[in-house]
Amino acid sequence: MKSVFMQKAVVPSSHDLKKVLNDTFELWTQIVDFIKKKYPGAIEEWNYSGEKYGWSFRVKDKKRVLVYLLPRDKYFKVAFVFGQKAMNEIVNSNVSENIVNELKSAKVYAEGRGIRIEVNRKSIIPDIKRLVTIKIEN
Repeated sequence: MKSVFMQKAVVPSSHDLKKVLNDTFELWTQIVDFIKKKYPGAIEEWNYSGEKYGWSFRVKDKKRVLVYLLPRDKYFKVAFVFGQKAMNEIVNSNVSENIVNELKSAKVYAEGRGIRIEVNRKSIIPDIKRLVTIKIEN
């Protein structure tokens, strides 16, 4: 699934985002605010990944991306890449079993295992916050 923002020449604005995310815009804001609170030095940026994928939003530190936020129509996805140390912590945490199983079965790359989590309801936010915390601490 592609971003809802596909035009390279048009960097998405907060207004554009609010319009496409609809009710989930508040959840997007909660996640970004939580990251900034946990990691005050975080850098936020829109990134155009090419014609095939369009625009995505990243929150990063100086050397790595902490979280990717991928806007879709009326919802968004949060994407993470976790190294082995973080994976061990996730497996032993109270993150939902579905997320743990999805991560366990994810292909392992040099930078770790990746996961994309659909955010279309408030009940997923506690898991996202736990994953953000684990990512920042590892």
